[in-house]
Amino acid sequence: MGKTMVRKLVLVSLVLVLALAARAWRDTMRAPVVERLTVESASLPIDAKLVRIALLSDIHVAGPDMPPERLAAIVAQVNALKPDLIAIAGDLISEKRTATRIYSPAEVITPLGKLAAPLGVIVVPGNHDHWSNWPALSAQLARYPHITVLRNQAMQAGPLVIGGVDDDFTKRADLPATVAAMAGKRGARIILTHSPDIFPQVPVDVDLVLAGHTHCGQIAWPWGGAPATMSEYGDLYACGVTRQHGKVLVTGAGLGTSLLPLRLFTHPEIWLIEIRPAQSRGGLPRAAHDAILKPEQ
Repeated sequence: MGKTMVRKLVLVSLVLVLALAARAWRDTMRAPVVERLTVESASLPIDAKLVRIALLSDIHVAGPDMPPERLAAIVAQVNALKPDLIAIAGDLISEKRTATRIYSPAEVITPLGKLAAPLGVIVVPGNHDHWSNWPALSAQLARYPHITVLRNQAMQAGPLVIGGVDDDFTKRADLPATVAAMAGKRGARIILTHSPDIFPQVPVDVDLVLAGHTHCGQIAWPWGGAPATMSEYGDLYACGVTRQHGKVLVTGAGLGTSLLPLRLFTHPEIWLIEIRPAQSRGGLPRAAHDAILKPEQ
């Protein structure tokens, strides 16, 4: 091979690497895409008003990609959607070795204190929260009366019954205790969890499961799927909407990054989910079906 051909190959390789790096940084730092979903619940009275839930996950506050200032801008974007309730599916912080800066628990939580929703903000911990300093993060969250932390517990939030499962990845999840805590409460039944891997064990009378953890692979193949999802089920529950046995799971791609401060062929994501009464019950004890609407770009 001649020197001229070698130079051309080197130049082409360099251009491809630079183009890929530019694409990765754009995918990492772009404003979150708002994905939308409607779920019907037979547990709501037929004349009940719809309830809008904003799902956030995997915020991973750390430099260079998720400083508190960027999180503050995302909080403003979420508030502009006017959700009735905001659910955060864990991993508020990142302690990744590739981070250019690690922020204090107060710096991580302060922007979240400005989230606004009539039914409040509900948080469950993720594995990185436990690996870093969950007691300090929890203490900061407790400064805000409108933020509730659920760890294998449940609460009534207007017409919704929310069960919050502690992190399954670090073996802190207790789904039976969470379901027991939901018993006796009336309304659409929703479980918030960091990892989607609990989905097969969730009872069929739960209308909706909200999760994160997988980042939709974070670094994915351009044709779909990803080399790794951090889920025991591979790609099955790793991204977007899954329907099984009458249950609906939403696994969000998250906002920040883990391990490497880069995304590629995935994007930061907010889910806006509408819960409304079932339009046709047909004599069944519950009916749940959903229609995916066009994502808001």
